[in-house]
Amino acid sequence: MIALLLLVILIGLIIIRVPVSFAIMAAGLVGLVVMSGGQLGAVNGIMEVIPVSSVQTLSLSAIPLFILMAHFMLMSGLMDSLFDAGRTFFGRTPGGTGIASTLAGVGFSAVSGSSTAAAATLAKTTSTRMIEEGYRPTTATGIVASVGTLAGMIPPSIILVFYAVTAEANVGDLIIAGIVPGLIIAAALMITMFIPILFDPSSVPAGQPSPVSEKLKKIVPALPIAIIFAVVVGAIYFGLATPTESAAIGCLAAFLLVVARRRGTWQGFVDALIETVKTSAMIFAIVIAAHVFGHAFTETKVAERLLEWVGELGVPSLVIMGMLLLMYLVLGFFMDQVAIIALTVPIVLPLVESLGYDAVWFGIFVVLMGEIGLITPPLGLNVFVVARAAGRDTVEVFRGSAPYAGAMVVVAIVFVLWPELVLWLPNLM
Repeated sequence: MIALLLLVILIGLIIIRVPVSFAIMAAGLVGLVVMSGGQLGAVNGIMEVIPVSSVQTLSLSAIPLFILMAHFMLMSGLMDSLFDAGRTFFGRTPGGTGIASTLAGVGFSAVSGSSTAAAATLAKTTSTRMIEEGYRPTTATGIVASVGTLAGMIPPSIILVFYAVTAEANVGDLIIAGIVPGLIIAAALMITMFIPILFDPSSVPAGQPSPVSEKLKKIVPALPIAIIFAVVVGAIYFGLATPTESAAIGCLAAFLLVVARRRGTWQGFVDALIETVKTSAMIFAIVIAAHVFGHAFTETKVAERLLEWVGELGVPSLVIMGMLLLMYLVLGFFMDQVAIIALTVPIVLPLVESLGYDAVWFGIFVVLMGEIGLITPPLGLNVFVVARAAGRDTVEVFRGSAPYAGAMVVVAIVFVLWPELVLWLPNLM
């Protein structure tokens, strides 16, 4: 009953749009007071320890560094270079500009770490040009909103680092584990885009072929992104640096890139630092609140009872995972990724591990389901970002994103059936 009370308080506060960190903290404090029998001294003792211990980990310092790196990459103006390079290579192919947008999204995701930032940047640089070339607005905005979700999967992903801290998993393993799933999702999005083209090639325009010299000319400006990605991820993969050290290296490289391209201004650097502090403070506040809530929820013994209940059901593990997939799909309709991870992982992870799945695999699964929520109504944050940036109707973008959301659900099912696809690369470390 106490666990149910905490969930009702939490969901109620979120519904009335109380900031997530405050909602989680309020529900957690109620739980601590109830579980301690109203002994405020005991509650004060817990609250003196948790706010410090929950963020006193080196792994968390990678988050502000990755966020700052993303802001520097935005300032560098390399998105246009990525898009132009992709369009030069695939311009003559029907849907080539859509492929270019996907590849630009993959490339930018590799150095941004933020799905909404990637979606906003793509919308400004690619969706408008796709519409001008003759693409249907639903197609152009739908693929851009969907491709933006790749930033949550392809390293360096801020949300994967947050999951690793919440689940007490290895940050390096999570970052490396996102590479293969990210590429699989990108392929699924391109296949989804091509299916209607197969039946009606005239529905999308085909560009003109480009000579080799033009391709080489266009790809050179995009090389810095590949170099930064290789340095950041390669250092983690080969054990040359910790995720935090790699984030610092990537941040410095992105800063030098801005300076070299003469794209930075003093005000731009100040704004980047301010936004980094704001975003980091929000994430850290949720981390603290989630630990308070988790401490109270642990006292209710819900996780242990959940394991016992599942054991008594006697159903195959795939059935349980199917239920979890549906649960996370529904949660994604109404909650953002950070809140979903903070609230569910401490409860659900023991159950998933009892079914034989790995904590690293579960992180990829949860983040993927959260990314689907970014392009599905009613929350659909990426959709609102793209609609505002591209000047299109929100319903139109939701309609264009629907097939891609379906494709991502299929990918999630594939990962449940073949978890080794996710774990192959980290197992080689």
